[in-house]
Amino acid sequence: MGNLFCCVKVDQSTVAMREGFGRFEKVLQPGCHCMPWFLGKQLAGHLSLRLQQLDLRCETKTKDNVFVNVVASIQYRALAEKANDAFYKLSNTKTQIQAYVFDVIRASVPKLNLDDAFEQKSEIARAVEEELEKAMSAYGYEIVQTLIVDIDPDVHVKRAMNEINAAARLRLAANEKAESKYLSGLGIARQRQAIVDGLRDSVLGFSVNVPGTSARDVMDMVLVTQYFDTMKDIGAASKSSAVFIPHGPGAVRDVASQIRDGLLQASHQ
Repeated sequence: MGNLFCCVKVDQSTVAMREGFGRFEKVLQPGCHCMPWFLGKQLAGHLSLRLQQLDLRCETKTKDNVFVNVVASIQYRALAEKANDAFYKLSNTKTQIQAYVFDVIRASVPKLNLDDAFEQKSEIARAVEEELEKAMSAYGYEIVQTLIVDIDPDVHVKRAMNEINAAARLRLAANEKAESKYLSGLGIARQRQAIVDGLRDSVLGFSVNVPGTSARDVMDMVLVTQYFDTMKDIGAASKSSAVFIPHGPGAVRDVASQIRDGLLQASHQ
């Protein structure tokens, strides 16, 4: 119907190319335009000015001979002031952009080791964007943003990297566990030494202040007191396991004798 009345419509965010007898004449902006076809005027086509995105996957090799797939995302759009260049100079915009992206990635990534490639994704993206901006501006396109979305090594390489990382963490955990046991043992040794020193001072002080008592009598009294305190704590604990130890008066003396001999021997050492 538009051709019948020599009128054409151009949508928003779109421009159209008007030709006269096959030659470019004018860029038509959004709206309604007169197109007298009987005078050799015709509409060559439309060009979108919207932001477009091209996702690419490029396979290449790093400096340490690891094959990776680099996933890039390119955001671009045609410039309204260069719409005729964007329409007539390129027959396949996406193929052209892909060629430049692949060229830059395959020139940049082989200079880096795999770990460095992961760390320098932003530098790779910047190099791609600079090259694309120089090349595509001549064709009437603007590169809005370039992103290196992912660097994906082979599945066997990823498994090996995970195993290396796991082994390193296990070694760190083993070192921390050994250090913890060492510190725990050091604390127990200091605790026992403090107990021995405390008992020795108590025995000596009691013997001096109470005439007629020997160090052996004081030690027996202290050990019997500790014995009954221990029995009390075991009985008060709700989740304690059953403990079978001699509990007669004679057995207490034997236990006291064994503990005293051990403590005195430790103090002499």
